[in-house]
Amino acid sequence: MQLTGRAPGRHVGSLSSLNKKIVSCRKCPRLVEWREQVAEEKVRRFADQKYWGRPVTGFGDPEARLLIVGLAPAAHGANRTGRMFTGDRSGDWLYHTLHKFGFSSSPDSTSREDGMTLKNCYITAVVRCAPPANKPLPDEIEKCRPFLLKELSMLTKLRVVMALGRIAFEDTLTSLNEAGITNISARPKFSHGATCNLGDSLTLIASYHPSQQNTFTGKLTRDMFDTVFEKAAGLLSE
Repeated sequence: MQLTGRAPGRHVGSLSSLNKKIVSCRKCPRLVEWREQVAEEKVRRFADQKYWGRPVTGFGDPEARLLIVGLAPAAHGANRTGRMFTGDRSGDWLYHTLHKFGFSSSPDSTSREDGMTLKNCYITAVVRCAPPANKPLPDEIEKCRPFLLKELSMLTKLRVVMALGRIAFEDTLTSLNEAGITNISARPKFSHGATCNLGDSLTLIASYHPSQQNTFTGKLTRDMFDTVFEKAAGLLSE
């Protein structure tokens, strides 16, 4: 994959067209039924809000050198707000850290209309629809992979890819191979802070997902999360 060479902004339209396809996707009946059911039934604390209830697109700077890959939208987070990692505790952690390291204009991401922007960073996910119990099925991951492949081909300035969680890490490796960006025969094992040099000045970093299950139990601390972003920032400054 050629990571440079396109004129700045030329791929913005392509991402816009891709996002329209993502939003209209109905390939996975189980996910379509669940995301729409959640959007209709809601939860009490968000009963007065209109849920997005559709696939969630990637979000951020088309000229990004840092790509963050999560697992899937949260039922009452991105499935409600329509923006990746927005409206739940995981997003609170992520955007706080992004702002700390200069990738976000604000430490808070509350809605698609809040004016928050990302600089040099793009956020996406392995699966674009909220899955029941936060667990997408293998065939749903495969059906959604073409969207990530397209993003990888359009984000031409990437230097660091950060995968949040084991499934995101493994599928990101699969996607990078399928996109022809790298060819890894011996896959690295997932562990927090692990790095993998993919060649062509591209590095993959693994991180625990900032889910409540990880942050409430102390499996992932603020210092641990800062460490992976320090690593990413250091690579981008080289």
